[in-house]
Amino acid sequence: MRKLLSIFGFLLASMVPTLAFAACEEMRDGTASYLACRFDPAREDIRLHLAAPDGKAYGGFASLRRQLWAERRVLLFAMNAGMYHDDLSPVGYFAEHGKVLKPAVTGGGWGNFHLLPNGVFLLKDGKAAVMETKAFVESGVAPDFGTQSGPMLVIDGALHPRFLPDSDSFKVRNGVGVDGQGRVHMVVSRVPVRFYDFAAFFRDRLGCRNALYLDGTISSVFIAAENRMDRLFPMGPILSVSMPIPQ
Repeated sequence: MRKLLSIFGFLLASMVPTLAFAACEEMRDGTASYLACRFDPAREDIRLHLAAPDGKAYGGFASLRRQLWAERRVLLFAMNAGMYHDDLSPVGYFAEHGKVLKPAVTGGGWGNFHLLPNGVFLLKDGKAAVMETKAFVESGVAPDFGTQSGPMLVIDGALHPRFLPDSDSFKVRNGVGVDGQGRVHMVVSRVPVRFYDFAAFFRDRLGCRNALYLDGTISSVFIAAENRMDRLFPMGPILSVSMPIPQ
C-alpha cells in the first residue's frame, strides 16, 4: 500500500499544474485567518458529488478520490458543500451532471439553512454563480451542478441582514463565492469566526458580490498539493476540483 501511495504521489506531482499548487493561500483579516482557494470554472473542472455509482454516499474525500481515479481523473481540491440529513442526503437542492436529485426548498424552518435568504451555488456551461434561492427558482436555469445551502453570506454586494457585527456566535465556517471575474472562491476559516466577519471577508477581501455559507464545525478540505485530507466528520455533498489523467 505504501508503495502504491508513493507512486500515486509521484504521478500527482508530475501532473498537477502549477496553477493548482498555487490556488490556495493563507489570508488574515483582523484577528481571523482563512484558507482561501480560488479557481476559474472556465479553465478548471469544478463539480459537485453526492454518491458513487452504487448509490452509496461518498461520505468523505477518500472514497471520492478513489472513484475519480477509476474514472481516470485526479482529485486536486475538495470541500464539504452544503447541509445534509443523517443519511447524508442533501437538505436542499442538489443537481449533478444535469440531473436534479433534490428540488429546491423555499420554505422556512429551523437552523442556519433556513436563516433566509438562503441560496444555491451552481455551475452551468463553464460558468459559476451564487443565487438567492427564490431568484434561482424563478430564473428557470437548469445547472450542470448545483447545491443549496444557507444562509447567503453576501447578496448583491450586501451582507445578510440578520448578521450582527457584535454577535457572540463563533464557529469554524466554510463557504463559496463568485467574484466579478467569474472566479470561484472556496474558503474555510482557520479559527472560529462570526457570520458577519466571514461574510465581510468574502465581499471586502475577495470581491464576491454573492457568497453562500456551506456549513460550520464540520468544515473540511482536501488539498492534494499539501497532502491534506480532513477525515473528522462524515459529509454529504462534496465540491471538487479535478483534472483528467493525461493519456
